Amino acid sequence: MALETSPEQPAPVRQIANAISGWIDRLGAVWVEGQIAQLSKRPGLQTVFLTLRDSVADISVPVTCSRTLVDSMNPPLVEGASVLLHAKPSYYANRGTLSLHAREIRMVGLGELLAQIERRRQLLAAEGLFDRALKRSLPFLPTRVGLVTAPKSAAERDVLDLARRRWPAVGFAVAHATMQGPRAAGEVMEALARLDRDHTVEVVVIARGGGSVEDLLPFSDEGLIRAVAKARTPVVSAIGHEQDSPLLDLVADVRAATPTDAAKLVVPDVAAEAQAVANARQRLRAVMLGLVAREQTRLDALRSRPVLAEPRTLFDRRSEELALLRDRARRTLRHALDRATDDIGHQRARARALSPLATLERGYAVLQDAEGHVVTSVAALSAGEHVSVRVTDGRVHADVTSTTEEPS
Repeated sequence: MALETSPEQPAPVRQIANAISGWIDRLGAVWVEGQIAQLSKRPGLQTVFLTLRDSVADISVPVTCSRTLVDSMNPPLVEGASVLLHAKPSYYANRGTLSLHAREIRMVGLGELLAQIERRRQLLAAEGLFDRALKRSLPFLPTRVGLVTAPKSAAERDVLDLARRRWPAVGFAVAHATMQGPRAAGEVMEALARLDRDHTVEVVVIARGGGSVEDLLPFSDEGLIRAVAKARTPVVSAIGHEQDSPLLDLVADVRAATPTDAAKLVVPDVAAEAQAVANARQRLRAVMLGLVAREQTRLDALRSRPVLAEPRTLFDRRSEELALLRDRARRTLRHALDRATDDIGHQRARARALSPLATLERGYAVLQDAEGHVVTSVAALSAGEHVSVRVTDGRVHADVTSTTEEPS
């Protein structure tokens, strides 16, 4: 019911705000389609704030929803996505703002298409089809390359021209297929199978130029993804441009940003490889020359040493040392012998001085009776006894004729 107001009886702001809030609360939930212009997740809050913009007119409206609703979406809700909201209008009287409280969010149009691709990606990833351990390395110099592309397309021309400029001897087996539309996935699978059966083909390139998400949809087909995963030959995905990312890029052994980049990855540049070989040879030559020069310097230093420059010098010096040691040994031995000789002389002189013979040499003699006893007194002898006299150089045998005792 409209408020009855007049200049004499105006309504206060709170009354008008509450009336507007009441009118809007009587509105039921509505389905709204638009594009997410802004997405704000504030830490600690369970409410997410969105801005829903009209896809044609420059009109937007704020939206609130629970954080659980946003976090449960697969794929995640991002800015720019087209969505369909089931929301109830609400009016915040304190600020005088109108907003929608979303109860359900659905992806529509391109957003729904991307959501399907994301769900497919998660399922295939769970099976392990995108595992990096399954990726095979490309041959360094393939003699024959398989190419799956549209007939007379720019992608075909870019790959063939660049590859042959880089390595003229490379051969190609081209299998044409529709690269857009509902038949594209099936024809690409047939072309891939045909090239995979050819054992002369060492690598297969699937190439297509850029396009919209809808144009590149066949290259996210589950059948094509499984066919690439089962292929015997390594596969290079060259679909679209750098920003395009179909599921074929994830299952392929190598992803190329563009068809031109695929030619660079598959075929080496003959000029660059020749230059690399020349540089390697030059570095190797420089290393070898440096090694030889260093060893020659060491050899010259060794040869310049006196022991090698004049080997006899060492023998002469050692011979002189040996002669000096020999002379020293002789002098030491001679000195030791001289001292020993002197000692012997002294000991002999001392022994001679203590010997009875020395006394005999001074004129004394030793008298012994017949039994060999030394006679020290005349009383021990009598006339007629046989005696012997010991002198320095022998004995004198005599008979006693008489004895005379002398006083002491």
